[in-house]
Amino acid sequence: MMQCFHFMVEPVKNLTAKLKESHKRAKKEKREPLSEDQLFVVELARDFRRVCQRSTVLENIVFEDDVWPTPLCRAFILQEASLLESKKRPMQTDGWPEKDGEKQSAKDDELDLHQAKTLILNWIKDLRAQPEQSVWPGKPVVCILEDLESGWRWGRVPNLVTAMELVMWTLMLQQPDKDTIPQQWLLWKQKTQKIGAVSYIPQPVWDWISEAGVEVTLDLDTANPDLLITDEKKMRCGFERKDVPNYHQRFDGWWCAVGVEGFGSGRHYWEVEVGERDWRLGVAKESAMRKGFKSLNTGTGYLSLRLERGTELKALTVPFTSLPPSLIPRRVGVYLDYDNSQLSFYDVDRHLHIYTYNQSFDEKLFPLFGTVEINKDLVIKSPTTKTACLCPTSCIWP
Repeated sequence: MMQCFHFMVEPVKNLTAKLKESHKRAKKEKREPLSEDQLFVVELARDFRRVCQRSTVLENIVFEDDVWPTPLCRAFILQEASLLESKKRPMQTDGWPEKDGEKQSAKDDELDLHQAKTLILNWIKDLRAQPEQSVWPGKPVVCILEDLESGWRWGRVPNLVTAMELVMWTLMLQQPDKDTIPQQWLLWKQKTQKIGAVSYIPQPVWDWISEAGVEVTLDLDTANPDLLITDEKKMRCGFERKDVPNYHQRFDGWWCAVGVEGFGSGRHYWEVEVGERDWRLGVAKESAMRKGFKSLNTGTGYLSLRLERGTELKALTVPFTSLPPSLIPRRVGVYLDYDNSQLSFYDVDRHLHIYTYNQSFDEKLFPLFGTVEINKDLVIKSPTTKTACLCPTSCIWP
């Protein structure tokens, strides 16, 4: 009986595989011919895959299983040409070119598509002269490529742009120490100031961010008297104002509090479970005023995100920056890289980048928390523990 069942299962499996392949083939046959920009990206992926070891993920682009829309192809070509061009500029301590803020970004945008393709093709000439599989990208990059391919196949990653970026960076740098490439990629991408410039954060990069995890507790002497705080980790709004000393550092307008410890250097990461309406998270400068209802934005010493009415997510710049509702998180990761002048926000559950402030810091920054919820606590959580890398190379993250 079991033998009969076995013989029945095998043909079903084969039939399923053939049907999938047939659907795939039919889908390709119905597809519109690739545009010139799409073909350019396909050929670029082919060149990268030929030279770079363990970059088989790019086969999905070469064989047109992952076809990017033409506007995305153009954006990628312009970005990578801009990166090649920027290598001529002075270098930062992290090994990447200085960017001149928005002024430089505008200059980069002036590079037209034809010039961009010419610049890349000139660089590719040297690359094509190299032997096949002659470049080792480094274990962290390989682990990320594995993670991106898996994420793409399961629908968590919309396309393989990040894989192309990392392989190109590896080939462009040709440096012996490749362990820091993913970290440099993250810093660079977050400096673009574009919403959605970084979407999915690969697991090894996420682990590196999480390694900066710190335990944050609420400073009761700064908490608005209307707040109910338990365990120095949970807060919600109460119905009666408490009779507490009105210290100069206490919020008496907005329903906020800050963490006990301020940060003046290094990397720090913490996570918060937020309510469904009107929460604030970020940092407050040590010198920022905390009295009254003056706007808590970059003009008054605060770098934060705010959710209003459960649907309006904003970065409180001046003027404020609206963020897409699709980025509204349930659990927020806040990552402060003080020395590299970045404060970033992530959706912990989906490993998505939400927004990054790029601003030079010259004083202590205190974690900021705010809520108007009366039924549900805003909860500071211990950072997510590191996940072991599952790629075959058994990557060691620095």
